[in-house]
Amino acid sequence: MSDVRVTVQRDSEREERVVTTGTTAADLFQGERSVVAARVAGELKDLAYELADGEVVEPVEITSEDGLNILRHSTAHVMAQAVQELFPEAKLGIGPPIKDGFYYDFDVETPFHPDDLKRIEKKMQEIQKRGQKFVRRPVSDDAAREELAAEPYKLELIGLKGSAADAAEGASAEVGAGELTIYDNVDAKSGDLCWKDLCRGPHLPSTRVIPAFKLMRSAAAYWRGSEKNKQLQRIYGTAWPTKDELKAYLEFLAEAEKRDHRKLGSELDLFSIPEDIGSGLAVFHPKGGVIRRVMEDYSRRRHEESGYEFVYTPHATKGKLFEKSGHLDWYADGMYPPMQLDEGIDYYLKPMNCPMHNLIFDARGRSYRELPLRLFEFGTVYRYEKSGVVHGLTRARGFTQDDAHIYCTKEQMADELDSTLTFVLDLLRDYGLTDFYLELSTKDPEKFVGSDEAWEEATETLRKVAEKQGLPLVPDPGGAAFYGPKISVQTKDAIGRTWQMSTVQLDFNLPERFDLEYTAADGTKQRPVMIHRALFGSIERFFAVLLEHYAGAFPAWLAPVQATCIPIGDAHVPYLAEFAAQAKAKGLRVEVDSSSDRMQKKIRNAQKAKVPFMIIAGDEDMAAGAVSFRYRDGSQKNGIPCDEAIAEILDVVERRVQV
Repeated sequence: MSDVRVTVQRDSEREERVVTTGTTAADLFQGERSVVAARVAGELKDLAYELADGEVVEPVEITSEDGLNILRHSTAHVMAQAVQELFPEAKLGIGPPIKDGFYYDFDVETPFHPDDLKRIEKKMQEIQKRGQKFVRRPVSDDAAREELAAEPYKLELIGLKGSAADAAEGASAEVGAGELTIYDNVDAKSGDLCWKDLCRGPHLPSTRVIPAFKLMRSAAAYWRGSEKNKQLQRIYGTAWPTKDELKAYLEFLAEAEKRDHRKLGSELDLFSIPEDIGSGLAVFHPKGGVIRRVMEDYSRRRHEESGYEFVYTPHATKGKLFEKSGHLDWYADGMYPPMQLDEGIDYYLKPMNCPMHNLIFDARGRSYRELPLRLFEFGTVYRYEKSGVVHGLTRARGFTQDDAHIYCTKEQMADELDSTLTFVLDLLRDYGLTDFYLELSTKDPEKFVGSDEAWEEATETLRKVAEKQGLPLVPDPGGAAFYGPKISVQTKDAIGRTWQMSTVQLDFNLPERFDLEYTAADGTKQRPVMIHRALFGSIERFFAVLLEHYAGAFPAWLAPVQATCIPIGDAHVPYLAEFAAQAKAKGLRVEVDSSSDRMQKKIRNAQKAKVPFMIIAGDEDMAAGAVSFRYRDGSQKNGIPCDEAIAEILDVVERRVQV
């Protein structure tokens, strides 16, 4: 045996080690139970990997992002083995790790039933306890085809090896541009082969290393994500480094389910998505309409105070407009099909507002004195999202953007971006969102227009503007739209979920395509810079985010009903009706529950409706010209003079605080 010199890298610390030939990564990190793989020369490797002289080796802990992916991908293999042991006719699709879990697709005659998932999970526990080893084995394409002759979907993946298509729908977890590998699940005692799968890896050293997992649900899924392919059955699961983390995740999911905006929207009578209208197309009911109107009214007022001018544009346009903007080249698949009107001219429902705002800018000559020109619209747009991704109000086919386009000079650009981002963040805080980070999306080298120089200038300007906010800035390489880089505001809600909110995009390209000009101070014609800015993203989606953030218990300023008056008896109805009239005269939204229900039932109804204030009155209150206050949390104050009660509600509404 000869010496092998390796460098162990842990964050910024490096340690030189001398080991012998044949030493594996598992030997190097022996005793470190949290280490499940190694990164060698930047590539992830199984712990069984034999180290070579001069290599730099980093331990991969199970709690790291890569470690979690390896854990979950390994658990997906255990699930697939369990399925084929219970359902021998099942054909294997793909089984990649995903955020917080994993899935595996199967071709089976009968869709999986919840009872099937219980059986599969029990079988997985048996496999986990057997401690089967994951053993990597390189194979040639021909050998892989021979071994996997009974797995048609694996054969298709072998044919895709190295192609751009192999990255679709998690397929890159199976094959890549290099050699093919098969992972054998081997009995730890006998060495017998228990199961095998085509996979790039890496995997955990053993099934026994899987600490905690649970199967969640099954659903239909098209092979490789294409509606043109066969529909398979997908089983979703989750896996975590400890049982406590699994328990916490399941509790989080239960809380998220309680907050699901679709469920709350129905329970609170806020909106619906009628089948008669179509998937992804919502209607707002009166109470939801109140919330939406208040959101819009406050936003409109703040925009007017900040120098924005309101415009309105139609819902449909000739296709030539989107040819000019370039959207038909890049986004045709996401647009509704054209309507043939006016003797064969294609008209489209608009998927975005910016081309029309450009026409407003170009409707007459513009002077530098008008810049920056800030055009704003609550503009409804239509995008043909695939049925599989439509999700309530958060992924809809018809929605209203609070869309602004700002035209300015290059000299004004940095200051305008700075004030725009500050405006966006301040307004989001007004709605109760406070935990932010920023994401900088840069050029997709396969999907862009304009010069490299323009992109570099735009990207660097956005970077400096983002850094001024003092918030974490996360890179998003290749995530920009075709016309320019973007800053997106990411926010966390009350239970820690991240949502993308506002976007600010810098665009040197559409002004060029539309030949937009303004007259400069020296009389020359100059090209404006264009800033795209959506604050809510879409009103529908923002409505859904706030609904889930507050779990339906909106702060009083947004609540559809701010106070419900509850009489102890019928004799107290007129008294509370007068109180409600005085409150309404002050601009408050107050109702009187004059139904035949008993008082306790009325209180329960108001609690279920998540009304911020309940105003209760009986004989003593009437005699004293007062009311009793009952708050949403169940606490109560008695004998409050009517004018003081109204003043308290007004104060809470005007300060936009939660009670």
